[in-house]
Amino acid sequence: MVGARNIAMIAALIAGLLCSSASALVMIHGAQPLAEYDALFCREKGWTGADAVYSVGLSSDVTLWLFGDTWIGDVVEGRHTNAKLVNNSIGLQRGGELSKVKVEFFWDKEDDDKPSAFIKPANGVGWFWIFDGVMDGGKLYLFLMQIVKSGEKGVFGFKQVGTWIGEVENPTDEPGKWRIKQYNVPWGRYSKGGNMFFGSAVMKDGDFVYIYGADEDWSKGMGGRSMIAARVPCGRIADFVRWRFYSNDGWTKDVKKASKLFAGTATEYSVNYQPSLKRYVTIYTENGLSKNIMMRTSAKPVGPWGNAIKIYECPEVQWHKSYFCYAAKGHPEISGKDELIVTYVCNSHDFWQMAKDSRIYRPRFLRIMLTAYKGSFSDIELK
Repeated sequence: MVGARNIAMIAALIAGLLCSSASALVMIHGAQPLAEYDALFCREKGWTGADAVYSVGLSSDVTLWLFGDTWIGDVVEGRHTNAKLVNNSIGLQRGGELSKVKVEFFWDKEDDDKPSAFIKPANGVGWFWIFDGVMDGGKLYLFLMQIVKSGEKGVFGFKQVGTWIGEVENPTDEPGKWRIKQYNVPWGRYSKGGNMFFGSAVMKDGDFVYIYGADEDWSKGMGGRSMIAARVPCGRIADFVRWRFYSNDGWTKDVKKASKLFAGTATEYSVNYQPSLKRYVTIYTENGLSKNIMMRTSAKPVGPWGNAIKIYECPEVQWHKSYFCYAAKGHPEISGKDELIVTYVCNSHDFWQMAKDSRIYRPRFLRIMLTAYKGSFSDIELK
C-alpha cells in the first residue's frame, strides 16, 4: 500500500510502464534537499558562488568539482561585495564522511593579484567554461567550452565558438602545479540555428569512454535540443581518429550521421550507471532552463532511453520573477548505495539581482533514492 506522499514513486512506475523500451520499473523515494552539502558551498569569503558544477572522482576520497563563471570576493549581508566574476574555477573535496568533508577552491591570479579564471584558452580567444571530465590512464581530461561575447544585451550575451579538451598530465598534484595540454575538438557546429558539440557528459564504461553532447535545432523551439553520443577506446580520448559516433545503424566515423537520442535535454547534464537499478541514468534540466529536473533510464549507454520522469521542482523560481533554474546533473562520485546525489543552480535574468542575493548562483544539492521495483501494480493503492 502506498500513500499519497509517495505519488512521485507512482508516477515513476507508470512512466516506466508506459515506455515500451523500458525493461525495468524505477522506484523514486522522493528528492530531499541536502543542507549539509549546501553548507559546504555557502561561503562568505573567497569562492562565494558558481554554476555548471560537474564532478570527477580523482581517487576514493578526493572529488574534483568543476565550475563555470565564479564569484570571488566577499558576501556581506547577503550581497556579493568587493567581488569579481571569473570565467571558471575548480574545487577539491577531501574526506569520506560528510561531517568530515572539506572543500578547497582554486582559481588563477593576474599580475596585479586580482582573481582570474583557473584555465584560459591557449589561443587567446574568449574564455572557457569547464564542462564534464574523466580520469583515464592516470590523466584527467576536461571538456572546455570556448565562449565569446555575442554583442547581445543581458545575461545571455554570449555564444560558443569551439570545444577543447584539457589533458592534465599530473592530476594528483596540487592544481597550481598541473601541466595542461589543450586539444581542439574537430567536430562542432556553432550557429544561430543551433549548436552541435560534445562534452555535455562523460562516462567511462568498460573499455570505452562515452562522450555525450547536444545537437540543437531552434526551429523546433525550446525542446529542440537532443542528446547525441560518441565513444573512444580508453587511453585514446585525445586521439580523434579513434572517435566513433552513435547512429541508428551502429557506430560510425561520420559525425553527420550521429543520431538524436531524445529531445528536450540541456547543454549540460549527466550520465552514469546506477548499480541499484542495473541501468544507466541521465539527469538534466527540462529543455535546459526550467524548474523541472528530469530523469531517464536505459539498459545501454546510448539508449533507447525511457520516458522522462520529473524528479524535482526547484522552489527558488518562486523567490523572484527573474529567477530561473538550470544545470541539473547527478554525482555518482559522492553518492551512496541506492541513491544519486543531484545538483542544480538558480540564476537571474537580472545580473544585479543575482549579485545582491547570495542565496542563488551556487550549487543546490538533492538526494534521490532509487531502487528497481520488483513487485506488481496490484501492490499499489492510492489514498
